[in-house]
Amino acid sequence: MNNIDDKRQLGKTSLYLSTLGFGAASMGNLYQPVSDKEAKSTLDKAIKLGMTLFDTSPRYGAGLSERRIGDALRPLAHDQYVLSTKVGRLLKPDAKADISQLRHGFITPMPFDAHYDYSYTGIMRSFEDSQQRLGLAEIDVLLVHDLGAYTHGDSDKRYFDQFEIDGYKALDELRKHGHIKAVGLGVNEIEICERVMNIGQFDCFLLAGRYSLLEQAPLQQFFPQCEAHGASIILGGPYNSGILATGVKGNNTPYYDYEPAPQHIINKVAKIEAVCHQYQVTLAAAALQFPLGHSVVASVIPGLGSAKRVEQTIALFNEVIPAEFWQTLKDENLLDKDAPLPSSAGTV
Repeated sequence: MNNIDDKRQLGKTSLYLSTLGFGAASMGNLYQPVSDKEAKSTLDKAIKLGMTLFDTSPRYGAGLSERRIGDALRPLAHDQYVLSTKVGRLLKPDAKADISQLRHGFITPMPFDAHYDYSYTGIMRSFEDSQQRLGLAEIDVLLVHDLGAYTHGDSDKRYFDQFEIDGYKALDELRKHGHIKAVGLGVNEIEICERVMNIGQFDCFLLAGRYSLLEQAPLQQFFPQCEAHGASIILGGPYNSGILATGVKGNNTPYYDYEPAPQHIINKVAKIEAVCHQYQVTLAAAALQFPLGHSVVASVIPGLGSAKRVEQTIALFNEVIPAEFWQTLKDENLLDKDAPLPSSAGTV
């Protein structure tokens, strides 16, 4: 059985997402260069093997990811994919950009720098710029990128007010006029998602790392709020920045939430790994499949940087995981007792 063929509705929209999607930060050369040839091979493999949701952003490589995603999708009929990109930053030429160095986490040949702008004008400009970089007239999902205190700290109120006063109007207009089908946020925190639900109607939240084998805090309040609001979750960061992919048995430093993992997290992962060993389950497979046990989660989108990784990820997604494995995690207090569990036999 190929579970990648499963699709779930995004909020109350007309869109149905593949439950395994393609996170395209690596297509912007996240932390390390990916050649144009390798990027094309990666995206071609994902399309061939049935992935239909592709999430990108102007931030990813200062436009490089969008260019590559557009090149891959352009030959396809639009009903063969769902495209998501983001607003909140405008790219401006930077003649002094050192393209040989890591800039904002990306080593990219694109000589641009990003400037935050959550205003009506800024969002409209960002949307049109993305259309140009993608070389595509239609974008399905538009996400407001990195709004909130997690990114902006002391500047949070200024940018939130900018979005609340007139930025949301841009999203609502684009959706009403059929230029996009869904609006949402792309963030790393729950709090900002709860705040914006008071501004208007959001169809989804791309939430990175906050619901996983390690974290289930959204179960008690946030997920019920999303269901009442009519918003789905697109789940990014299913490996919590790597620790749920690598485990903690090796000599490499395990990463959690973009930093070296604290000891209490390492200890918990070690206990989860022990249960994985007991049932002969791959840790990364469990991390990838677990979030889809909850009906509010429409898709899980790990970052994918090579054709080989695409193949490995689909194999993990289809790995058969017995129901007893999940129940043992609950019995040992390694999962929240209220967490919905994926179905057995690897299905979701």
